[in-house]
Amino acid sequence: MAAGDSIEAMIGYLSPDSHINRLFWAPEGRLSTSIAVAERVTIRNARMAGHAFTLDRHGFTLARHPTSLAGIGDRAGIEGFYAREVEEIAKALTGADLVIPMGAEIRSSAPDSQRVHAPAGRAHVDYDAPTANRIAMRRFRRAMPDGPDPARFVLLSIWRCFSPPPQDWPIALCDFESCRDDREIRSVKIDVARLPEGDARLAPIEGEAEMGASGLFTFNPAHRWHYYPDMTRDEIIAIKFHDSDHGRAWRAPHCAFRDESRADAVPRESVEFRVAAYFIGI
Repeated sequence: MAAGDSIEAMIGYLSPDSHINRLFWAPEGRLSTSIAVAERVTIRNARMAGHAFTLDRHGFTLARHPTSLAGIGDRAGIEGFYAREVEEIAKALTGADLVIPMGAEIRSSAPDSQRVHAPAGRAHVDYDAPTANRIAMRRFRRAMPDGPDPARFVLLSIWRCFSPPPQDWPIALCDFESCRDDREIRSVKIDVARLPEGDARLAPIEGEAEMGASGLFTFNPAHRWHYYPDMTRDEIIAIKFHDSDHGRAWRAPHCAFRDESRADAVPRESVEFRVAAYFIGI
C-alpha cells in the first residue's frame, strides 16, 4: 500500500512536569531522566506537498546523493570515505566555505540490533543554542587556529536510510515556521562510567550548567510535522540543528515515529552524520 498525503501518529514530547532533564551516557548504554508524553499528531507527506522544503525556510530538505557505502555495518567506511562524501554533500547544499565532519550516529529499529541505537523517539534538536556555539567555535579553531571568526556557521545532520522502503520508523520533521518561537529545554549529556541508579540520577552535579545539552520541546498544537515516506539509499535528508543566522530557519525539531499504516514496513537502518559548515568570506 502506497503512502497517502498524511498519517496520524504519535510524537514523543517533553512533559511540562519534567524538571531535571539529563541523558547519561555509559559504555553499557544510555539513560534519560526526562519525562516523556506521547501526542497524536498529523504528519504530512512532504513528497506530496506541491513544493520543495528548503534548509533556509523550513530547516530541512530532501536531496538525491548516491553513496558508495554498503550499509550500517561498514563502520570503517562510515568514518572514512563516507565522511568525505558527507562533507561534499553539505558543501553542495549550503554553499559553505568549510565543512568539518563531526561523526556518525548509527541507528536500527530491529529489536536484536547490537552496537547501534534505536530511533530517537522524542522531538528534539541535537544541540541547544549555547552548546551549538561552543561546539562550532571549538571545531573551527582546531581547523583554523589563526583565522578570523566565521561570519556564519550551521550545524546539521545528513540523514540516510539503508533499509529498503517502506521503513517502520521514519523521521518526522517540524517546519521551522510553526515552531520558531518555541523554547528549547536543555537535556544535559553526562558521560559516566556506569549508569546511575535511584536518587543518584537526580542528585546535584557540579558544573552541570556548563555541560553540553540537546534541546527538547513540549507539545504545541501549532507544530506542522512532515515526513518523507519510502526513503531510498540514494536520498538524504539534511536537518538543521542550529544556524547562527537567525534571519533564516535556524533549527528543525525532529523525531522518529512508528508508522503503523504500513503493514509491510521493514526495520529502519540509518546513519545520521553530523557536520559543521562555516561561511568565512561573507
